[in-house]
Amino acid sequence: MEDTSAPVRIGTLAPLTPPGWTQAGRHLLAGLRLAVEEANDAGGVAGRPLELVVRDTAADPQRAAAAVDELAGLGVAALAGEYHSVVARAAAARADALGLPFLCSSAVLDALTERPARGVARLAAPQSQGWRTYADFLLGAGHRRIAVAAGPGVYWESGTRVLRGRLAPHGAALLELDVRSLTPEAVCDALHAHRATAVLLLVGHPRPAVPLVRAVRRDRRLAGITVGAPAGQPEFAEWAALLGEDGAAVPFLRYLPERLGPLGARVERTLSQRLGEAPSFVAFEGYDTGAVLAGLLRSHGADDRARTAGAWPQVRIEGTRGEIRFTRVPATGVWQWPGAPVQVADRDPADPRRFRVLHTGGQDGPAR
Repeated sequence: MEDTSAPVRIGTLAPLTPPGWTQAGRHLLAGLRLAVEEANDAGGVAGRPLELVVRDTAADPQRAAAAVDELAGLGVAALAGEYHSVVARAAAARADALGLPFLCSSAVLDALTERPARGVARLAAPQSQGWRTYADFLLGAGHRRIAVAAGPGVYWESGTRVLRGRLAPHGAALLELDVRSLTPEAVCDALHAHRATAVLLLVGHPRPAVPLVRAVRRDRRLAGITVGAPAGQPEFAEWAALLGEDGAAVPFLRYLPERLGPLGARVERTLSQRLGEAPSFVAFEGYDTGAVLAGLLRSHGADDRARTAGAWPQVRIEGTRGEIRFTRVPATGVWQWPGAPVQVADRDPADPRRFRVLHTGGQDGPAR
């Protein structure tokens, strides 16, 4: 006989140790935990409490795939989380193979699965949407000689392709610099020789991102050049702590609306207290993940994974950043929230603790 008092378990993936981006993992988990606590205060799922079963991916795709196998064996009702795109892709493939519903919180690679996946959904905007918005920001600011200082990996390569495809029709040149073979000083030499007006750091944090920023900021030949970080590194307090004033005025992508509604504002206050710092967009993605899964399991039951996996198109949940629903988006392979907000922001040079919104968008259309 089924135990109607047993917890409904949600498997949770997050990077909690290096080389994973641990601050992102901490924010993601804080948002998820808050949403689950509030769902339990409201009665849980048919009187059963929700429980997160957390596994650290440490930015390792193989470790994530093994965790999915373990969590499926533990009988979790669904899978949630992850920040790193390549890791999330490995988790999504394994979850799809096992028939385990997976709501990916934050990873953005367009092709999250190689084939259409019935039970995989995602909250974050696809990379092509967000990075086209970033390219539009650059064009609108008058940049036509742009460099990317990039590391190896499918995420950076995909981002470079998106930028090039958006910039080239507008006559913008894109110079690619391989940080594996160039010192920060050599990158500065190349930027000067190319007469670049902007350099985008498509690299890991804190290294080599922090040394690159410092080198560019201290090179008098590059006074006035825009340093950008589309992947969102300046969102986190660690960036400001390591770089101080050098880390200000570095435009990055974040996935927040220009103004939060009442729910978002309340969640922001609570997460600020718990984290001891302003919650990043990843924390809001975590909360929304928990809220969506709680609503989905309440509406469609927690003991039939196939039923849950087929219910994504029926979701209508008020999240911290707007109403969340899912639809099929070409080339992603998953159910996608089409309304995910996208903005370009930076830290204010007058007060690096504050953010400035520089550009909003995300929809296809002419650069502005």
